[in-house]
Amino acid sequence: MDHCIEPLTPVSFLDRAAAAHGDRTAVVDGEHRFTYTELHERCRRLAGALAPLAHGRPVAVLAPNTHVLLEANFGVPWAGVPLVAVNTRLSAGEVAYILGHSNSSVLVHDPVFDDLVDEVCASMDAPPHRIRAGAQYEALLADASPAAYVVDDERGLLSINYTSGTTGRPKGVMYHHRGAYLQALAMVGHTGLTPSAVHLWTLPMFHCNGWCFPWAVTAAGATHVCLPRVDPAEVWRLIREEGVTHLNGAPTVLSMLAYAKEAEPLTGPPVKVATGGAPPSPAILRRMGELGFDVTHLYGLTETFGPVMICDWRPEWNGLDAGEQARLKARQGVGNMISCAVRVVTDGGADVPRDGASVGEIALRGNNVMLGYLDDPEATAAAIPDGWFRTGDLGVIHPDGYVELRDRSKDVIISGGENIASVEVEQAIADHPAVLEVAVIAVPDEKWGEVAAAYVTLQDGASASEEEIIAHVRERLARFKAPKTVTFTDLPKTSTGKIQKFVLRDEAWKGSANRIG
Repeated sequence: MDHCIEPLTPVSFLDRAAAAHGDRTAVVDGEHRFTYTELHERCRRLAGALAPLAHGRPVAVLAPNTHVLLEANFGVPWAGVPLVAVNTRLSAGEVAYILGHSNSSVLVHDPVFDDLVDEVCASMDAPPHRIRAGAQYEALLADASPAAYVVDDERGLLSINYTSGTTGRPKGVMYHHRGAYLQALAMVGHTGLTPSAVHLWTLPMFHCNGWCFPWAVTAAGATHVCLPRVDPAEVWRLIREEGVTHLNGAPTVLSMLAYAKEAEPLTGPPVKVATGGAPPSPAILRRMGELGFDVTHLYGLTETFGPVMICDWRPEWNGLDAGEQARLKARQGVGNMISCAVRVVTDGGADVPRDGASVGEIALRGNNVMLGYLDDPEATAAAIPDGWFRTGDLGVIHPDGYVELRDRSKDVIISGGENIASVEVEQAIADHPAVLEVAVIAVPDEKWGEVAAAYVTLQDGASASEEEIIAHVRERLARFKAPKTVTFTDLPKTSTGKIQKFVLRDEAWKGSANRIG
């Protein structure tokens, strides 16, 4: 009787949404508004247009958070080929590398990237076929016949997402249909998406396929509100005018919203916010709560389809004071509903005690772990040595089973034989009322080998001295953990809002022979 069973694929959510919610608004993108019937038709026509151009090879898209990139999450797989959503802040050389490495046949791009794409294509021996969003894209859809490739292998290649490449060439992380389908349903369940939800795209859709939310929002029959650029004033306007109920982003996005001049406590139901990429500080969690945002902390990587862990809130914590609630919310939590139980392991692969103190590497397994790295079996084997994916992140596991990140393994500061977790120091500094953002790294020191140094961005109009910040930390942590220096500056960031500690590290260690690794 298995003839009634369908292979799992996230593009099927759009079939269902068109059938069940066809007349309701699916997409708001500036002046554009599409119903689910219209979105379904557009994606099917996109598939029909791409299939004869792709020749079975991936299709890349270089676009901000517009309806074009949203449509590609359905139309490209329906053309029977993988999607490569390209980071919009990369250089021409990086984009050319990704297009070449993925063997992309077609590049759909937003007009804002005309010059970049000109440079990319000029540098390639065999550049992909270009499709320019706007009139050319719309004419292509108008002339195409609707099509939809039928998925017969749910473990087949759905998309290729490239890592940031901070330690070398970016790696192509291969997603499968089954994983994206299940991950999307996990996001529906954990964030409470319903047909009445309105999701604002503050998270880049190119980042882990938008944490699988293009498919999750569609599965719920909710509304996508596109946002090409995160501008705090525009976000606050859309929250109020479009009735936004959900948004996602890195903690830096939360900071932008929390301290924007337009920020005022919400009068309606709380807006649900999922944040990840770095541990949110208790201070920003408190501030967002005061404004009426319900923040859930997620943890994940490109290799895990985005959020693989969630700080699942327990109702018995509701009676705790605000400070304790913020501390609990800053933990990374437990595996999401489709993940295996998260492990924290020693170098030898043994589980560390659940004591909230023993540090090990976070290891993951489940349907939301990648197929592997494209054309890189050695890196795949190194990342998954025994069926458990090693994240490179260090953490502890508490008696209640909740994991708390201590650091990236490369971010641990070893000063005079003492280990200092930069995350712990960052959270102490972030609790200072004048601080907007902070990064703590190791810098060379003649006596101790290396010491902690803080790089701080202050809130608009606020002031604080180096001495004041150091004293603030010493009041909260062991004296040896306090930064030896504080530099007030704007912090370098990735396109997804993650602070680029390696940029600070490279500058600090330039010319030094002390650092190993």
